[in-house]
Order: sequence, then structure tokens, then C-alpha cells
Amino acid sequence: MPARNTIPSLGIGIGFRPIYYPDIFSTWPPIDWFEIISEKYLMAGGEAMKQLESLLDRYPIVLHGVSLSIGSPEPLDYEYLKKLKALARKTRTPWLSDHLSWGTLAGAHYHDLLPLPHRRDVIDYVVERARIVQDFLEVPFALENISSYVGYKADEMTEWEFYRSVVEEADIFMMLDLNNIYVSSRNHGFEAKDYYSQLPLDRVIQIHLAGHSDYGAYCLDTHDQAVCDEVWKIYADVYPLTQNASTLLEWDNKFISFEETWKEALKAKRFQNDLMR
Repeated sequence: MPARNTIPSLGIGIGFRPIYYPDIFSTWPPIDWFEIISEKYLMAGGEAMKQLESLLDRYPIVLHGVSLSIGSPEPLDYEYLKKLKALARKTRTPWLSDHLSWGTLAGAHYHDLLPLPHRRDVIDYVVERARIVQDFLEVPFALENISSYVGYKADEMTEWEFYRSVVEEADIFMMLDLNNIYVSSRNHGFEAKDYYSQLPLDRVIQIHLAGHSDYGAYCLDTHDQAVCDEVWKIYADVYPLTQNASTLLEWDNKFISFEETWKEALKAKRFQNDLMR
């Protein structure tokens, strides 16, 4: 694994989404960095690639994937990984991430990030695959914790024990989604601090912040609301224990204006400044 102190801290960023293109390309706002969804550009040409190249001229870009399916029983897709490696080189991404989940089975793609059983044999399986992915891509690789709504009767440990074991044994990094921790804590009835206090936070290279939909009895990770106070409190606890992890705001539905989105992201800077006082 590359040394953590060789990985840059990029500051505060937002997701590169089509609704924001007019504002970005007309004003070139003072945003620290952008995250792109890897799959959108694996086969991209024409206008999409021109837009990406224009962005690369002015901002750092980080790749975030949604279809690696690290825990699926299907063999790793090396054609996908070859395309991902080429995109990583083109964008000069300082790291890339995907999700600690599964989503493919017997030739089917479920287009969802499904939870894995928290079992020792699953850890061994994912660890081997994660090592292969990082070695093949030759870029620091991070796995993101997902939000979940169901568990498995066969679970042998907590989610945080499972997550920690995977990243430590595979010797990879963490892309820690704080909203997902909160959503899962509500849905499964555990304390959020019990989760993040047991993680190797020195392995966190990126933090995701987002909003969710709260239905009282459960929460959905919808990325269509402002970050709630409880998640900001988690950020205040977690961020100082990382090595200045890069922070990104996700907003993917019921979009607000670009200016409002950027203001929401910049709240993280205020938390960082307060923590330094």
C-alpha cells in the first residue's frame, strides 16, 4: 500500500453532475476538486470527453465507481479493470474508490449496492480481490461503506468489525461515508459512534457527506437533502482523526442551485477551521 502521507489532501469538493455544467464551464468556480463517476467515462468520447478534458485542465479529479461489485461471486471483470486503469491514467486521479458491496450474480446486474454478510469467509474473499484490484490498477484503492436496510442471520460480527478487517488485511484505504454510517445506525439500531470509533481512521483518504430522507422508522440514503446536524457532529469527531482526508459533498436528486450546493459543501471548511482553533 502506498504510504498515507504520500496521498494528497485535496480539500473540499463536489460531485461533477450535468446540472452544474453551465455554472462550472462559464465561471470556473474556486472549488478544490471534483469527483466523477468512473463508469460514465469508461466508453466516453465526443462531448463528454471534451468536458472532462476541460475540467482536468483546471481541477484535480478523483474517480468513484459503482459497479466493481467487489463482493460478488462472479470473477473480477478484467476488461472493466483495464478500462478503469486507462481512465485513471488519463485523469491522473490520486486514488480511486468503489463500494464494499455486491451487485452482480450469474450474469445479472442488480444496479444496486447490496450489503455483504459480515462473515470471516467473506472477509477472506473480499480481501484477496481488493488486493488484486489495487495491484492491477497501480493507484491507491479505497472501499466505501454503504448504507443498509437489512442484515443477514448468518452475520458473525458487526459491520464496523467487518469493514475494518477488510481494509486492514487487504492493506487498502477507506472512503468513509458519514451519512451512510448515520443511516445504517438508524435502520439497525446501533450508535453511530460505536461504528466510527472502532475504525482505523488513519486509513481514511476521502470522506463523503450527504443528506438523506428520514421517514421516522427508517432512513433512505437519497442524497437530496442538506447534511443533517447529526452527520455534521460525526464529521467533527472523525475529521481530526484522519490525516486531513479530502471531503466531498454528494447531492444527486432534487437538485438545488450550484451556488447553494457549493455553500453546503463549504460548511465542512468551517468545521475544519473551528477544530483548528
